[in-house]
Amino acid sequence: QVQLVESGGGSVQVGGSMNLSCEASGFIYSSYYMGWFRQAPGKEREGVASIDSDGTTIYGNSVKGRFTISQDSAKNTLYLQMNSLNPEDTAMYYCAADIGIGYGANLEQENFSYWGQGTQVTVSS
Repeated sequence: QVQLVESGGGSVQVGGSMNLSCEASGFIYSSYYMGWFRQAPGKEREGVASIDSDGTTIYGNSVKGRFTISQDSAKNTLYLQMNSLNPEDTAMYYCAADIGIGYGANLEQENFSYWGQGTQVTVSS
């Protein structure tokens, strides 16, 4: 059974940084892709960043240059380093994953079968 557990959320001031983690269990595949998505109140969920088993990364336009996605395969953990945070980054952040058959890193949420419960990030001025 695949389980994704996010951690590291909380409150931060504008311009601050935060590092999110997503620990995956029951998900051991040689080819896969994982990603971070977020949903703010009253808005649709959007793709933030994605990485695949080859190390290819892709970012949403609103976070390019500020966020960095990475992974530690030995720890089965996905990370999202967020810098220069602003109030528009306030949202529930979700980790997602799927087996990499036919897809690599991407930000299409319908391509992801496994989802975590989310961790809240709040950026205040």
